Amino acid sequence: MPEPEPIPAATLIVMREGRSGPPEILMVERARAMVFAGGALVFPGGRVDPADRAAAALLKGDAEDMAARIAAIRETLEEAGIIVGLDLGLGAASPVRERLHAGEGLSGLLKEHDGALRLDALVAFARWLPQGVPHRIFDTRFYLARAPEGVEPMVDGSENVRAFWATAREVLAAADAGEAMLIFPTRRNLERLATFASYDDAVASAQAHPVRTITPWIETRDDGDYLCIPDDAGYPMTAERLDQAVRA
Repeated sequence: MPEPEPIPAATLIVMREGRSGPPEILMVERARAMVFAGGALVFPGGRVDPADRAAAALLKGDAEDMAARIAAIRETLEEAGIIVGLDLGLGAASPVRERLHAGEGLSGLLKEHDGALRLDALVAFARWLPQGVPHRIFDTRFYLARAPEGVEPMVDGSENVRAFWATAREVLAAADAGEAMLIFPTRRNLERLATFASYDDAVASAQAHPVRTITPWIETRDDGDYLCIPDDAGYPMTAERLDQAVRA
């Protein structure tokens, strides 16, 4: 049976500087009822929709990348109520968010509120495309963005049940203690993020490792099967036992 067509998606790694330590990252906990990654901790994001593509078609540059950036910005506002990559007054966040949930397009809402996209606020960080999995397949682009000052996330109450700031090491420790669930791409990216002392360090790593599509593969070793990724893409951990990896 042929694999399903990959669904274009985007996710945003929003980072704010820690007061006395490494940067904190915006995480959301997906509702357990969600078909994909239900109950997992993830970065805000979702699929690229037709309105994102329509808005990207009006811009210069790679249309697929532009559409993914717009989707990442939109999803972050929808899921966590945080404005990143937009010139939009803080007072407009709640009403725009509500109308996005109601199905209105971001472009029209920006015009109404005299807002504008600032896609250069996002830095391309990674792209993941799994194969050979029993669930729907997402071709997901990951972007970095610096958090605006003094904002706290707001749970959307439908797709996610929790939104919070934490360091990458804190999230990994919670998963290792059985207090949280992480799917394979999120864990690998958190391990990479845990090596950075600042947002600028993360950007430097992104620039040092040009984005290429990462497709994990299964490798049989003496002690069992492992889910693996390339060892030259900037990730400190490149393999995990298949029986321990959470793929969705």
